[in-house]
Parts: sequence; structure tokens; C-alpha cells
Amino acid sequence: MTRLVDLSRTLDPANRALMPDAYKPLENIVAPQIHYLRPEGEGRDRMTAIFGCPPEHLPHGEGWGEDWLTEMNTHCGTHVDAPLHSGNLVEGKPARTISDIDLAELYRPGMVLDVRPWARAGEAVPVEALERAIKATGRDVEEGDALLLRTGQERFDMSQPEFFDYPGMSGDGTRYLTGLGATVLGTDALAWDRPFPVMRAAYEATGDPTEIWDGHFAIADKEAFVIQQLDNLAALPPTGFHVGFFPLKLPGTSASPCRVVAFLDN
Repeated sequence: MTRLVDLSRTLDPANRALMPDAYKPLENIVAPQIHYLRPEGEGRDRMTAIFGCPPEHLPHGEGWGEDWLTEMNTHCGTHVDAPLHSGNLVEGKPARTISDIDLAELYRPGMVLDVRPWARAGEAVPVEALERAIKATGRDVEEGDALLLRTGQERFDMSQPEFFDYPGMSGDGTRYLTGLGATVLGTDALAWDRPFPVMRAAYEATGDPTEIWDGHFAIADKEAFVIQQLDNLAALPPTGFHVGFFPLKLPGTSASPCRVVAFLDN
């Protein structure tokens, strides 16, 4: 008997209003706007217009339920980043898009790397912490594994400032994991890199361009798919499960919202 564990976040439009100023331009990565057409209202009106019938000719005088999604980013909610998100060239070749990725590449053996003892708000997770977290799982990383970072962000929701001051990943940390053979890299944080205000402040203080989005740019050196805004990693064992990242079937995009499901044998 296989047990399914949902690792995805709900795309709740109410969360858009909770975004701090630094993230306001990116509020469509949290959720779309949803316009609900109810069976007793606009859903009914749509049906009577399409079929040319009066409402009383519909069951209970109701039409269908329908919903319109607008202002939705392909990086919305729990989502898969295709290599193109990190630039046009990955490993010296044209970067792949969501529609270039075979679904089998997104159904992989999984490992939860519990980095909570070393994760610090606004800082990159050290490579040493990644090494220790891998050792704690009891097995080595194998080619094609999906590595899911549990940073402790499940403690917070979007109404709390701590949600936006998350631990992130550096270029060195990302290259360490891809160098071990991981092809899927996930995190329970809002984003893979350090928070945007942290990276901007570091760049302004040093003028060092490697402070800018170095975790994502590292994918150009070794291809991997990055998954952000995971949830419910506490429900998983360290290893011994498969995980599927099922994106919308979109053509040529740099990302897609996805339903992430772990498959555990009881």
C-alpha cells in the first residue's frame, strides 16, 4: 500500500496582501487572482447565455461553477524551475524549458536534508551543514536524486515576517549538491537563494557581483531543476521514498506551478 504525502502549498490569493514591500513586485509568485463564478450567479449567467435558455430550465435554477485565474506567474507557489530560469546557457548548451523536461526526470528517489540545526535567517546554508545532513540520512546521494532541504520554514506562514527572512543557498552549496549527482533541488523556503534584500545589501556593500542570485546562477554550471515553496517535509522520512513534481504542461516556459507528491511504501 502506497501512502501519498502532499508537499505543495495552497495558492491562496489572500496571501498576496501579506507580501512585504521588498517582495510586492513579485506578489504573483505567491498566488494568482481568482475570480469565482458561482453556480447561482455568474456560472448560471454564462450557461443561459451559451445555451439560450432561461434559468428555470437548469437544475435548481443553477449553472456550473467556474473560476478565472489571472495575474499568475509561472513561478507561482510550489513550482519547478526549468534550467532556462538561470539563463540561456546551461553547461554550455541551450537551456531547457519546462516542455523539454521528461516527466520521468521529475519523479525521483528523494532525500530530506534536515539543515535546521545550522540554518540561519537570511544566511546561506553552509556546505558543511549539507554534508552533515546528508550523512544523517544514512546513505550517499546517488545520480538523479531529489534533495529536499528542510530549513524549518514550516514554522511560519505568510502573516509572519520570519516567512520572508528565510535561510537560502549559495552558489557553492548548490554546486556541491549538483556535484554529488542530484538533479532536483528543493526547499521549504520562499526561494532557493538568500532573501532578495539580503543579496542586494551584500552587493551594495561589496560591489561583488557574485552576491547576486548565486544559488540560481550555479545551475548554469551543472543542470538541475529547482523546486521552491515546498511544505510538509516533516511528514517524510530522511530517505526511502520517491517524489513526483508534476508541472502544468506549458510550452517553452522557465517554470511551472506543480503539485508535489511523495510516495511512501507503508
